[in-house]
Amino acid sequence: MEFSEILRQLHLKQYHPVYFLHGTEPYFIDQISDYIEHQVLGEAEKAFNLTVLYGKEADHLQILDAARRYPVMSPHQVVVIKEAQEMKSLTDLLSYIEKPAPSTILVIAYRHKKYNLNSNFGKALKKNAVILETKRLYDNQVPDWIIRYAKERQLAIAPAEAGLIAEYLGAELSKVANELDKLALNVPSGTTVTREQIEEYIGISREYNVFELHKALASRDWVKTFRMVQYFSANPKKSPFVVIIGALYGFFSKVYILHFLGGASEKELLEKMEVGNAFFLKDYKLAARHYNRQQTEHVLELLKDYDLKAKGVHVNTTNVPEGELLKEMVWRIVHE
Repeated sequence: MEFSEILRQLHLKQYHPVYFLHGTEPYFIDQISDYIEHQVLGEAEKAFNLTVLYGKEADHLQILDAARRYPVMSPHQVVVIKEAQEMKSLTDLLSYIEKPAPSTILVIAYRHKKYNLNSNFGKALKKNAVILETKRLYDNQVPDWIIRYAKERQLAIAPAEAGLIAEYLGAELSKVANELDKLALNVPSGTTVTREQIEEYIGISREYNVFELHKALASRDWVKTFRMVQYFSANPKKSPFVVIIGALYGFFSKVYILHFLGGASEKELLEKMEVGNAFFLKDYKLAARHYNRQQTEHVLELLKDYDLKAKGVHVNTTNVPEGELLKEMVWRIVHE
């Protein structure tokens, strides 16, 4: 079942005896698990009817005992297994999954990995449980997710600002959601979020961020690039060197792909380059004009080399400050 459909049913108080939540994106798992834990029961009901266990500490006997109890002065009781991927005897719950108690809502939160549903336990889940499989978003999908999430909170965010937030916060959705919630608390409903508001409430500099560094490098604007590098060197905690390398590698990888797509349509470019929004194509096209295929290959090689240097793999660079490595790397990208 889809995440949105599970939430919709929960809001309508349409409950199922077993929820099995698994996959590589913990944000969606936590949203469902937390909702059931905190919203299904009233405060008075929770004292007798809510059991929260952790996979590393719990065994199947504890869970079976809890799940088979009858609720006290409530139509339901809730049993939540957090970090179920750590539970060694998880499959020993097979007999319960095959015949779950109708008055119990059992939530199994199996985070950070996909469970093999072709096993006997998995087949029982497919027959008797609501299953949610989550997948991490690709980097290029995060800006559109930000736009949708903000819209649900009565805010509008343009693609450029969504891209800026995604570049700064990365693809960890729980972190992104927390920052957007903070933004929603401070910005009036119905507002179109500005860069000034992003800078004030999320802490992203309008001028000095990796998103703007892409643009400066794409146009080979050395003056702007050097000014930004100076800022990053002086404020390493705001934009760590390895984060900058990773972001630039992702950017120039797409520029490299663009060199092979010739006269492809915009739709084909978006699909082949895995770019979530046409707004960002112009920066890749600009970079492709200033860096031919061989130059782009060289940039990617430089980024790989400096990634190793940043991680101390090169013996001769273990004591070189990251700020100096950053200046050297960017100078070579622009001038070589």
